[in-house]
Amino acid sequence: MRAIAMAVAAISVVALPALAQTFPSKPVRIVVGFGAGGGTDIAARAIAQKLTESFGSNFIVDNRPGAAGNLAGDIVARAPADGHTMLMANSTIAIPSLSAKPPFDIRKDFIPLSLVALGPSVLVVHPSLPVKDLKGLIALAKSKPGELSFGSGGIGNITHLAMELMLSQAAVRMVHIPYKGGAPSVVGLVSGEVATLFTSIPTALPMINAGKMRAIGVSISSRNPALPNVPTLAEAGLPGYYAASWYGLLLPSGVPKPVVDVLSKEIVAAMQVPAVRDSMVRQGFEPVGNTPDDFSRFIREEIPRWERVVKAAGIKPE
Repeated sequence: MRAIAMAVAAISVVALPALAQTFPSKPVRIVVGFGAGGGTDIAARAIAQKLTESFGSNFIVDNRPGAAGNLAGDIVARAPADGHTMLMANSTIAIPSLSAKPPFDIRKDFIPLSLVALGPSVLVVHPSLPVKDLKGLIALAKSKPGELSFGSGGIGNITHLAMELMLSQAAVRMVHIPYKGGAPSVVGLVSGEVATLFTSIPTALPMINAGKMRAIGVSISSRNPALPNVPTLAEAGLPGYYAASWYGLLLPSGVPKPVVDVLSKEIVAAMQVPAVRDSMVRQGFEPVGNTPDDFSRFIREEIPRWERVVKAAGIKPE
C-alpha cells in the first residue's frame, strides 16, 4: 500500500506542473453578476482581452445579473474546479449578511485570485436638481426629508451602502430605488426617475462628459485622475468619509495550485502593462493586480468593515 501511495504521489508531482502547461484547454468563462456597461463588467472585459492575448485562448465575459451578484457567485462556486470558470466580483460579495440564505460561503467556496482594481464611486445628481455641490445636496435633502430619491445598483450593492454611509454621516433621509446593476441605475438618473446616486466612475464618465449628470464628489480619500476637478466627499463637507468599491477575480474552491499560480502570474503581469493601466486610469479605475494571498487578506478585512455599515443602516437580509 505504501508503494502505491508513493507512486500516486510521484505521478501527481509530475502531473500538476504539466496541468499548468496545458492550461487553458478550452475557452475560459469570466462570470459577471451585473449587466453590461457597469464597472464590474468593464473591469472584466479589460482583463479578459489581455488574458486572451497572453494565453492565446479566449477569455469570455458572461453576464449573469441578479440577486446583487449572488446568482453569478453561485454559478462559479458550483463550477468544475479546473480554472476554466472565474468570477469577476465586486465589493458586494464581501457582505454575506445581506443574504438571509447565502448560496455560497465567500470564506470557503472560492479561491481569491487577484484584486484587479479599486473603483471609487462618484456621487452624481440629475442636472435639473438645483444643487452644485455636496453641501447643497445635503441642505436640499434636509429641507425635504424623505422626498428625494436615490438610485443604486441593487439592495446591498456598494453604491447603496456608499449612500447609506453618506446619509448617516450627513444625518439626512432619502428614498432608496434599487436597480439591477450600475448601468440601469444610471439610466434611471438620466431619465429623471431618481435625483441622485453613487455609481462607478467608468459607468458615469460618458454621461458626466455629455452633461447628462453632474458629479459632486468621489468616495475615497483622494481625487480621481479621470475627474480631477471633483472633490472627495471628505473635502466637500463630510470629514473622514471613505467608501471604495473594488473588482477582483475568484476561482471555485479546489482549483489546483499550478493553475492558480499561472493565472495569478498572468493577471499581475497584465496589470503592469502601461497600456492596460493607462486605459483603466482613464476610465476611473485604480489598477492593482496582486497575489492570491494578498487578495485573501484584503477580503477578510473588508467583511467586518461593511458589516458595520449594513447593521447601522438597518438593511435586512433578503
